[in-house]
Parts: sequence; structure tokens; C-alpha cells
Amino acid sequence: MPEALPAMIFVRSHAFNVLFYANLIVQMIVLGPLMLFGPEATGWWVVKNWARSSVWLLEHVGGVRSKITGIEHVPAGPSIIAAKHQSFWDVFAIIPDLDRPTFILKKELMRIPLFGWLAASMGMIPVDRAKRGGAVASMIEGARKAVAEGRQIVIFPEGTRTAPGAIADYRQGVFRLYEDVGVPVVPVALNSGLYWPRHAFLRRPGTIRADYLPIIEPGLNRADFLSHLRDSIETRSADLMAEAYASDGHLPASQGSRDV
Repeated sequence: MPEALPAMIFVRSHAFNVLFYANLIVQMIVLGPLMLFGPEATGWWVVKNWARSSVWLLEHVGGVRSKITGIEHVPAGPSIIAAKHQSFWDVFAIIPDLDRPTFILKKELMRIPLFGWLAASMGMIPVDRAKRGGAVASMIEGARKAVAEGRQIVIFPEGTRTAPGAIADYRQGVFRLYEDVGVPVVPVALNSGLYWPRHAFLRRPGTIRADYLPIIEPGLNRADFLSHLRDSIETRSADLMAEAYASDGHLPASQGSRDV
């Protein structure tokens, strides 16, 4: 029986991947016009329907559950959601619990046919990372508009997906955003990379955890803000990884696990 487990994981992972991307494509084609031409509320119904259906597929087809805690820390009104980033799960799984979130994403994604149009219609903020200082100015301009509309801004402070257990490099963009728009920051810790590894086909069974943490109020200087943000996210993420090992036996690749 134990020998059959890797084969079962492979089959479930393959089935999930096919259905996940098919679900994304079909919903963009069939429901995309509602987002482009319908009222904003309808657009958010489409987006959240896709997010919830993706979470459902991950659990019931892929064998990976999702558990998100600490949502009570998200204040009413505009805020910055600063989340650790380890997998695609970090994008869709947090959407249902947020109100009209604006994601800061790389500009290349906006060039994808249909997806880019839909992302623009929902007010996402593209960033051209090749422009350096110009990228920050563009991000802040979009963020000011989102805050004026009372929306939450989702940013991944590391700027890209990082492997669980890797040394975290928090970019200055998150501080520039915090400094300029003057709203609370909600750190988010998670362990998704243990179950949905970067550049890997397989999805490891178990329960992905994400935890919204107590807010960081406006007004800190750069050093204090980045230290507080990094310490809160990394400390709790380490706890969640330890819990993942205790419950599901998963370790970061740097500590001897394999992407199976």
C-alpha cells in the first residue's frame, strides 16, 4: 500500500492541474464578458467564483485542503495585505475573504490575451520591474487610486515566489507603498510552497495554512517597518512549516524533502 502512494499523488496532481487550468480558461472565456461589460459587483462575483472553485478542485481532486486564519485582523476600509509568496495558491486562495482586492503584479502578465484585459478591468496594478524607479512611481499611482476607492492592496514583499526555508529578501517597494498611502499593513504568513512547490508538477497532500497577522500601523521608519514586517511573517511562516511537518511530514527542499 505505501508503494502506491506516489502513483496516487501523481494521478491526483495531474487531474488537478488539467482541471485547474481548464477551469481558469473556461471561466475567462464564458464569464469574462460579464467582467468587461457588466457592473463591478458582477465582475467580483466571477473572480470569487473562480477562486472558490479553484480551492474546491485543489481539495477534492488534488487532495490538498486550505485553511486561512486571522482574517479578523484585516481592518474595514483600505489596507495593504503584505503576503509571503511561495505558490499560485497565494493568489487565488485569499481572494474570497477580501473585499475588492487590488493585486500588484508584474507587467508581463498584462500581455496575456484576455487575462490582461480582465485584470485591467478589475483595477489590478501592473509593475514594470525593468524600469526601477519608474516602476515604484507607477505602483504608487495605482495604489493611491485603489486607496481612494476603499480597496485592499495585495503585495508580495519578496517580489517573486520563494522556496520554503529560503532566505527572504524583502524589497523596498513595500515600504514605499506603506510610506506613501498611509494605511495599515496586514502581514500574511503561509506554508503553501510545501504543498504546491515552485516549478513542480506534483501537489503534496495535506493542509495549506495561511495566517493573517496583527496590523502594522502607519508611521514607522523604513528600518523599523521592514524589520517588523519580516520578523512577523518569517517567524509565523516557520511555525506553519513546523506544523506542516508535524501533521503531514513535509519539509522544505533545503532540509531534505523532495518535490513529491
